[in-house]
Amino acid sequence: MERVHNFNAGPAVLPEEVLREAQADLFNYKGMGLSVMEMSHRSKEYQAIIDETHATVKRIYGLGDDYDVLFLQGGASMQFLMVPLNFAFEGKEANYINTGQWSKKAIAEAKKIGKNVHVAATSEDRNFAYIPKTWKLSDNPAYLHITTNNTIFGTEWKKDPDIPAGIPLIADMSSNFMSKPIEVQKYDLIYAGAQKNVGPSGAVVVIIKKSLLEKVNPGLPTMLDYNTHAKNGSMFNTPPCWTIYMIGLVLKWVESFGGLAMVEKNNIAKADYIYNVIDESNGFYKGTVDKEDRSLMNITFRMPSEELEATFISEAKKQGMIGLKGHRDVGGCRASTYNSLPLPAAKALSEFMREFQKKNG
Repeated sequence: MERVHNFNAGPAVLPEEVLREAQADLFNYKGMGLSVMEMSHRSKEYQAIIDETHATVKRIYGLGDDYDVLFLQGGASMQFLMVPLNFAFEGKEANYINTGQWSKKAIAEAKKIGKNVHVAATSEDRNFAYIPKTWKLSDNPAYLHITTNNTIFGTEWKKDPDIPAGIPLIADMSSNFMSKPIEVQKYDLIYAGAQKNVGPSGAVVVIIKKSLLEKVNPGLPTMLDYNTHAKNGSMFNTPPCWTIYMIGLVLKWVESFGGLAMVEKNNIAKADYIYNVIDESNGFYKGTVDKEDRSLMNITFRMPSEELEATFISEAKKQGMIGLKGHRDVGGCRASTYNSLPLPAAKALSEFMREFQKKNG
């Protein structure tokens, strides 16, 4: 069966090589006569899987012993709660830069549990069409939280922000995690839902400085305390075993691809195919964000009418291209070009877009 070109925003496309390896292991893992999904998480075989996945995350990002890697549940949405619960200390303000729907949700969650919240900058004045270039921190910040890529609106931080020493920088990287090299030492905590760039849904990857773990607010509920999971190797309770196994396979694929530098180069090439069509369409396709802040992961655009957009999405599906409908909150069209999307898929979409304009422009 020929596979479709999958532009879904998440859960999203996975490497075909990974799916084939997982297909075999699903039934009989390394000749054990059972599936990865059936083995005990306390077995030495599963311990080897989670240990290797942990090590691969650290290896790709070049993390030293000053960082820990956790595999948690509840997705990025649970991190919206855990971050302020653990690190918004008494007498300090939780600082956020608001660049879209997920930033707003993180801010709302911090407020909901009674934390002092300061919005250091926002791009809501232009419907999140840009990334703020300046911000004003509060007088006594507990941390600064950013969302590095905005899945719904299609903007992305192009440079790791510089903030004063001693203020923890925390990032939701769910939709551009492992998509390019970053200055990882700038970050005290990174979290990312797996289902966009590194696996199926069911787990969130957390990278955290051990020095930050030492500062966790006392008296927290057991499962909401980062130290619970750090001290127990992400196995205080039964972990999302299959998802962690899949994350390990995807990250091995990243390494075999040539690492983050080669992944980024490929992501730029894919995005260029589509953005070039938008820019050369004389307004038939209209990008929704400032060019300098365009995402490499989520390409958003509009057409002259909603009826034309519906026709575009329908005809693309007939051509084997799915997942091109924009988020329900904003409408329009969106092509998600995550790491695992093959370059020919982006090329095929660009060619379809040019033909569609010829027929309908």
